[in-house]
Amino acid sequence: MHKFAVLLMIFVVSGCFWSSRAPETIRILGETMGTTYRVTVVDAPDTLTQENLSEGITATLATVNAKMSNWDPASEVSRFNKSQSTSPTIISDAFSFVLTSAQDIHLKTDGKFDVTLAPLINLWGFGPKTPDADVPADTDIRLARDLVGQDRFLTLNAAARTLQKHQAGVSVNLSAIAKGYGVDAVADYLRDNDIERYLVEIGGDLITAGLNPEGKAWAIGIEKPDVAQSTVQTILNLSDQAMATSGDYRNFNEYDGVRYSHIIDPTTGRPIRHRTASVTVLADTAMAADGWATAMLVLGDQAGMPLAEKHGIAVLFITKGENLFTTSASSLFELRTKKVK
Repeated sequence: MHKFAVLLMIFVVSGCFWSSRAPETIRILGETMGTTYRVTVVDAPDTLTQENLSEGITATLATVNAKMSNWDPASEVSRFNKSQSTSPTIISDAFSFVLTSAQDIHLKTDGKFDVTLAPLINLWGFGPKTPDADVPADTDIRLARDLVGQDRFLTLNAAARTLQKHQAGVSVNLSAIAKGYGVDAVADYLRDNDIERYLVEIGGDLITAGLNPEGKAWAIGIEKPDVAQSTVQTILNLSDQAMATSGDYRNFNEYDGVRYSHIIDPTTGRPIRHRTASVTVLADTAMAADGWATAMLVLGDQAGMPLAEKHGIAVLFITKGENLFTTSASSLFELRTKKVK
């Protein structure tokens, strides 16, 4: 469930994102959270320039990283992870907000989404630990699972803004949801500055508002989950919607000729083995799309589709068959994509 390790699987279709025929458009690129970001602003107020917009976006993302980054040893989440205290700890509103969303997804998926997954991520060689020559032993998997389970080892009191770990060594990894939160934070900054038409994308998670520079919905391409080539599976026209895609076909380790996905099932302690290769989720916020995309990839289409219908998740599954890829979409996904042409 290590979303930061997933290579970019969404790209904005050429001609709609980088059109040279829109002089009123401001485009800003940069790096954050171990990946890249792109922001396109259409019809910004005259008082806003590319320079001060870039400064505002940079400051916004720096604030997000200072709270959510597992790669920054001084961040709020890193300090919580280093602490051996099992007493309630005061946390920021932003940290509490993201954890509340993570807990909602965790409960609705019976633990398939879990922010305490780091011991298993590291064990399978997808964290700072170098992959071993062999598949992790069952004993090691059981030991790692003993520190995984956000409903067992974490207590969040959103009203009091406290977070408590119930065992020393338990850690929080927000990589499957914080990138989406960062997208939303940048969008909030743009709206606060009276910008109504924009696209914000960080490492494949994105949110759209209004129309693109050509006066149309933003055309977003979803890549076919084929490691051998980069081609478009389908194109979505989006406006005032967020989107995230998660896949397992580019980031994997190989032991004795067998590929093991970086997407770990918290309930088994092992990489997923089903045939669903890519999942795209549409939502009102990028944070929700980000978290649910990972959760649905862990579940796969067979278990994920009934859950999506139950909880109203707009999801598109791309599943690998014998000689081709097949797609299946929830009813809400079909509805959301039909609204915009």
